[in-house]
Amino acid sequence: MGVVLADSQHAHIVHKVMMQAFKEYEHATSPSSALSETVSSIERALQNGEQAFISYMENEPVAMVRFTLNDEGIYFFRLSVVPEKQGQGLAKMLIAEVENYARAQGKSVSECKVRMSVPRNIALYRALGYVITKETMAENLNGISLPVVTMEKTL
Repeated sequence: MGVVLADSQHAHIVHKVMMQAFKEYEHATSPSSALSETVSSIERALQNGEQAFISYMENEPVAMVRFTLNDEGIYFFRLSVVPEKQGQGLAKMLIAEVENYARAQGKSVSECKVRMSVPRNIALYRALGYVITKETMAENLNGISLPVVTMEKTL
């Protein structure tokens, strides 16, 4: 298993893994705006400061996470594990990779936002030491408002 720091040339891989992972939210009351993203929009984001890690098993991309750095920390999002590899610790491994990367950049906080309607994700982050710092209504890229929590961990 290996992890690669992606660049804009990896946008199609980031997109493919994300589409597989977020497909389960296709028929949710508020479908994830991740499903509206395109290879081009991801490529542009990666050219404009966004970063991503891609995890491979047997040369196949199986998980990825996107992130940005800010003044005090790192913000990660769109954590994606292909359905057939879920439950094998890949999400935890990628979060550890993000946290280690942030520390190496001198950052002290890791942050993410989670839909309140997905308690298993909140539980995952809690198990890794994240705490809820804020509850808000967020508007996704589709213009739909939904309740989310901001979760943070001091690194």
